Amino acid sequence: MKVLHVITGLEVGGAALQLRLLLRRLPAHCEVVTLTNPGPLAEAIEADGIRVTHLGMTGNRDLSALPRLAGLIRDVGPDLVHTHLYRACVYGRIAARLAGVRAVVATEHSLGDAVIEGRRLTRGVRTLYRATERLGSATVAVSDTVAARLRRWGVPERRIHVVPNGIEAHRFAYDPAARAAVRARLGLPVDAFVVGGAGRLVPGKRFDVLVRAVTQLPGVHLLLAGDGPERELLRRTAGQFGSGDRIHLLGARSGVDRPAAGDGPDIPGLLSAIDVFVSPSPDEAFGLATLEALAAGLHVLHGSCPVVDELPDDQAPGARRFGHGVHELTAALRELRRTEVVRLPVPPVVRRYDIDRSAQELMAVYEEARAAARRTHPGAAPAGPPPQGLPPGVSLPDPSPAPLPDGHSLSQR
Repeated sequence: MKVLHVITGLEVGGAALQLRLLLRRLPAHCEVVTLTNPGPLAEAIEADGIRVTHLGMTGNRDLSALPRLAGLIRDVGPDLVHTHLYRACVYGRIAARLAGVRAVVATEHSLGDAVIEGRRLTRGVRTLYRATERLGSATVAVSDTVAARLRRWGVPERRIHVVPNGIEAHRFAYDPAARAAVRARLGLPVDAFVVGGAGRLVPGKRFDVLVRAVTQLPGVHLLLAGDGPERELLRRTAGQFGSGDRIHLLGARSGVDRPAAGDGPDIPGLLSAIDVFVSPSPDEAFGLATLEALAAGLHVLHGSCPVVDELPDDQAPGARRFGHGVHELTAALRELRRTEVVRLPVPPVVRRYDIDRSAQELMAVYEEARAAARRTHPGAAPAGPPPQGLPPGVSLPDPSPAPLPDGHSLSQR
């Protein structure tokens, strides 16, 4: 089977990293198209032997991207197109239809109750999503929580398939040598109580709550991996509370099988170096960072995590949900510090979300989508140049939601 993956961008992030892990395991010939920024992961995917094409899309309303993408799909001649992230799902479904490819699968990675990929959900976003969703064969939700949100949006049950994200658990196993090395490199006391976090530094992730909580705990250090528009604000907040020397903003970690850029640790090294992991976001679609932390045997405090919340408590005994305020998080961290936390056995939830299993389940969705396309359009094959217009009944209202406080729109993702 030949599969063409279309993704909004390949900057370091959960969806892009997940795509790379799947590409290594899918028993199919795959190629990748990124609509915008290729990012560091494009080079890594190409090093894996998979072709990556940059479409050069300039913004949400760059309609010239449609015929370019449709033409590229026709040139590749895939059996199936798989789209990832909101903009790629919208344009990719339309382009696949224009190119005559009827088997189209979309993965919804980051759909929250009020946001999608960190951006506000507006009427235009919902309308465009529902209109283009009908052009595909199936929509994959990364959790039961996301599947329920899709149903509330009106996506038919028969079109929704839950294929959870997965990880390579062995990469995150606790390493005492890495712990000592990372702490020495960052100048942390050997016996310091160290809190960790990871993710894009945007308002929706609520890392301001984590920073303020740590400033209220004398002697406690924070290692925060990630980059984004809130980085300078978080740095200033730490300084205002006199804690600038204890709040370590490490920047984005590469996540591509080589030492991370700069002087900071990679994610496995970070998880070995810390004592407690915190994910303060109140609205997650899956909770990949939390799962990686659990694979490292860490206690985890989280504001929202479907990967844990959807399962019985005994599947992740080290995970604990806290209220979204600074006071609640400060109290929870103070309690853990007082109990002198130790590494925990890897919990059952980690084995449940294995990337090999995710790849197998995704291939089953592919086969079903191809079979349905053959039944509905027997012998269909594209011919001639791609049409320049849109399929009947499809228009493109402005999908740009109102900007969040960071000033970013969907096109800047």
